[in-house]
Amino acid sequence: MAGAWDQLGTVEPKALTEARLQAHHAIQWATRLARANLAPMPDDRQTNLGWDRADRALLSHDCAGGKSDALRVGLRVETMTLIVQRGSAITDQFPLDGHTHAEAGAWLDQIAGAAGLALPGGATLPYAIPMHPVGDGAPYACAARRGEFAVLAAWFDSADEILTAMRSSLPAGAASPVRCWPHHFDIATLWTLGEGDAETAPSVGIGMCPGDNYYPQPYFYVSPWPPPAPKKLPALSSPGGWHTCGFVGAVLSGDTIVPMPDRRGGVRRFLDTASDIASRLTAAR
Repeated sequence: MAGAWDQLGTVEPKALTEARLQAHHAIQWATRLARANLAPMPDDRQTNLGWDRADRALLSHDCAGGKSDALRVGLRVETMTLIVQRGSAITDQFPLDGHTHAEAGAWLDQIAGAAGLALPGGATLPYAIPMHPVGDGAPYACAARRGEFAVLAAWFDSADEILTAMRSSLPAGAASPVRCWPHHFDIATLWTLGEGDAETAPSVGIGMCPGDNYYPQPYFYVSPWPPPAPKKLPALSSPGGWHTCGFVGAVLSGDTIVPMPDRRGGVRRFLDTASDIASRLTAAR
């Protein structure tokens, strides 16, 4: 994993917005396939995605049709290619560069139909994602940004590795699998600390967001739930800080991670410290 952590500094974190927005739109085809074919689950987790480190791809859950083995659909972020996996093999792929979102959907509908699956083109999303010209019919433009997409993939790769390691250090069964959520495009684990459903149980979200309307760059976060009042937040040692507008959480931004001599070690220390604080804040409610 050292290679992915080293790669983070090859593109300035705030220069990844265009790559992130295109990838956010592209990954919706994978979640549409799941939404069309998998039974609804609490908090829509049937539509979340896993990171495949071998292919550097975000992948859906298995979808089984009546005419072929179960398949997964995903996005190889580094090359901006939609892929279909059956077992561990990639059986179909669709490079997005120069193609429209609708063309990608038509390709996936053909794959799904041949497998006996419901067509993802007929699935609607119950949320909005940030606007981008590809959502209005413009073709994807990826070739000139290959370096940016490669670094965006490195952020997901690094996050998946460290969050998986973090999850293994938490009490058995208390933290959810590390998954990417297609609405916000963040990759995270949820550390549940008490009884209740996803909306009511005290918990701590630990994750990485590749950027959003709060931060135009990747950032790691630790977010206690229910959110404590800002006045109750204790001091957090630099370089991390508290975010209190829109959500409450400890945040470590990409532009503070890149200069670190030991990026992985610095992020892990932040996550460990902030998670300990967040769990105590939640228990104190």
